Parts: sequence; C-alpha cells; structure tokens
Amino acid sequence: MSHPAEPVAVPVDRLRRLAGRFAAGVRHAGVAEGDRVVVSLPNSVELLAAVWGCVASGRIPVPLDPRLTPHEREPILADVSPALVLDSLVRFTELLADETDELDTFPRCRPMHFTSGTTGRPKGVWSGFWDAADAEAAVLEERDLWGFAASDVNLVVSPLYHSAPLRFALGTALAGGSVVVLPVFTPEAFCEAVEAVRPTTMFCVPAHLQRLLALLASGASTDVSSFRLVAHAGAPCPDPIRRGAHALFGTDVVWEFYGSTEGQFTACPATQWQQHPGTVGRARPGRVVTVDDEGELWCAVPAWGRFAYWNDPDRTEQAWRFTEHGPAFTVGDLGRVDEDGFVHLDSRRTDLIISGGVNVYPAEVEAALVEVPGVVEIAVFGRPDERWGQRVVAAYVGDAAEGDLRTTAQERLAPPKRPKSYERVDALPRTATGKVRRTEL
Repeated sequence: MSHPAEPVAVPVDRLRRLAGRFAAGVRHAGVAEGDRVVVSLPNSVELLAAVWGCVASGRIPVPLDPRLTPHEREPILADVSPALVLDSLVRFTELLADETDELDTFPRCRPMHFTSGTTGRPKGVWSGFWDAADAEAAVLEERDLWGFAASDVNLVVSPLYHSAPLRFALGTALAGGSVVVLPVFTPEAFCEAVEAVRPTTMFCVPAHLQRLLALLASGASTDVSSFRLVAHAGAPCPDPIRRGAHALFGTDVVWEFYGSTEGQFTACPATQWQQHPGTVGRARPGRVVTVDDEGELWCAVPAWGRFAYWNDPDRTEQAWRFTEHGPAFTVGDLGRVDEDGFVHLDSRRTDLIISGGVNVYPAEVEAALVEVPGVVEIAVFGRPDERWGQRVVAAYVGDAAEGDLRTTAQERLAPPKRPKSYERVDALPRTATGKVRRTEL
C-alpha cells in the first residue's frame, strides 16, 4: 500500500492561477456567464480552484458530493441544466487553458449548494448575482468576523462540497492566505498535517473533534499551538467534546457557530460559551435573530445574505417574511433568544438527522426505499451514536427482506444516508392527524 502524499500548503498565487486557468478553460468550452457548472470532485485543491474560477468569473458552481448515486444526482442535474458537469480530476486538468483569465477581486455570487429539507426533494440555495458593493461586503463580513489574513494557513478537514469548509477555504484564499486540503479526514492524517504545515485555522464538525480527542487519549500527541482559530458547527456538540476542544486548543482559539446551507445565524467564542453554557452565541454582525410564537427562529440578514430556492418559488416564499429588522428567513429550527441576545437552540429542523456533520433528511431516504417489494410503509429516524452523533435507522411495516432494503439503499443513496439498521414493526406510531411519531421510534 502506498503511503499518502505529505500534505502541502498551496499558496494563494498558485491557487489563483489555477482558478484563472480553469475560468479560461470553461470559457473556451462554451460555458457562458450565468451558466451552471456542476462540480463533483474528490476533496482537493482542484475542487476549490474550480469553485473560485466560477464565482469570480460569473459562472454558478454547483458543488455535489461525488458519492451521490445516479438516483440522487440525476434529478439535480435536470433541475439546474448545467452547461458543464465536472466529475473527475482528469476532466479538470483537460479543461485548464494555457492562458489565465483575470478573476474578479470579489466573487459575484455564492456557490449553489443543494439541501433536501423535509420534503425530500433536493433544492438549490441560490444567492443571485451580487452587485459590486454587495460582493465586497459579503467577503469583508467573513474576513472581519474570522480574521482571515495573508498569514493564514487553512487546514481543510471536511468535504469542500459542504458550504462551511468551502467558505473558510475560499475566504482564506481571498485574503491572500494558503490552503491545505486533506483528501479524507483521519485523526492520524490531521496530526501529520499539523506537524508538516503548521496550520492557523480550521473548520470542523464535532465528529472530527471526537475522533481526534480519542486518539490523543490513547497516548498520541500533537502540537496544535499554531492554530489561532478552530471553528466547529454542523451538529450539536456534546459538552465533553466541547470542553475537550477548549482544553486542547485553548478558549482563545475555539469558536462555534450556528447556521445552515441557507445562511448564518450566530457565532460564539469559547469564552462566551463558558459564561453562558448552552448558547450558540449572539447574532452575527449585521443580523438579528428573533423567535416567533411557535418557537421558530428567524434571521434578518443584509442584502448579500438573501437567497431563493432554485426553481421553487413556493418554498422560497415559505422561508421568508418581512420583519421590523428587514427580510428574515427560517429553516424551521426551534429555539429562544434570552434577554441578553444569546440564542439557544432547542431542536434542529423537523426530523433532521445529523450524522458526522452530514444532514440526512428522512423524507429523502424514505422515498428511496418505500418502493422496495414488501414495504408497506417506512419511517427513518436518528438514534444517538457516540462516534457520529446520530446514526440513521429505518423502521418498516411489511415482509420486505432486509437484504433488498440494503441493496436498494446502496443503489440509490450516498453512504451517509444509508440506514445502519432496519427494524420490522407491526405499525408505525402516529399522531391523531396521521403524522409519524419519530421520537417514539
């Protein structure tokens, strides 16, 4: 077995040139401004360069998990009608032009990430194209909050097709910093990268911290003093993991934040959490978080934080309302805001399962499995898991063979969405109105 290549910090000049060559290449390939480019690549600098080349030249990148099955990917491709599907590193290299297109100083839009929600149908989150002032403000807001600088080395440990790690990596590059991308996270690879490149910033999910702390508890060691910022989000963080991260990296280094693919709500330094345990912080600068009568959280955002769901005006209308603070959106999460402005999250959006930082929507999994012969009805839910936070479980009524369910899941669902266990039941517990009581499962 070959030893993985030693991690390398890619300086911004090299990354910018790669992005500029890609922008020139897609222009030669006939991809016009405003066209969609599906980017379905393994975790790599090339993925980051492709996204940068698109957003800084007027194309719309659509990052997708390269593990999606055809059953998952084809509806998305039909929805966005891409001018180009970039699904291999070989194809990326083929598209690189000899010349370099000049990139805009600030991206013209956000990448269009897809999220499924409770409907089970994936929908693109689209910011629209920004004018010059909003484009600059969007970048500088992130830079001011996280302190991105030319001296930074951002270590990417999460898949770049997710919005948060992509924001941190691109934000670092736009500030003139360097980026290191781990193809796959393991705690051992993390320690090797820390020793080799001395990173200064990282975004991660609690599952990464849990695995790292477990390795260090077994006797391994690493010097993490190079970090000035470790931000975690994407899933609820158990207090022992949070406190372990505080002890390892330092309370002046660790932050957490609360947000979604649609937008960011709060940011919370570790010192603030220690003073207000249980909070996810105050609203980010330029935002106001409020709670409606149903306990649902709404976030008023500046112009560059607005979005629509691609080709879904009805769902877009449901997500937005006008408030005294301006247009505000919700993703259905429940919580409260105390008298000092600290936001407390009571529960994530209805039915959402977060496994290893990956959002899994039961409706999407159920739709993929309900047609298996012998399935009368099926309900998917999350069960606590020490390593992943939650694991995906399916309960079903009928005489379907578990092997058929597993085979169909493998054909139709990416690995994080596949149920880890299947349980046959006589009936699914339901409310008086017929909704499945997942909490009872």
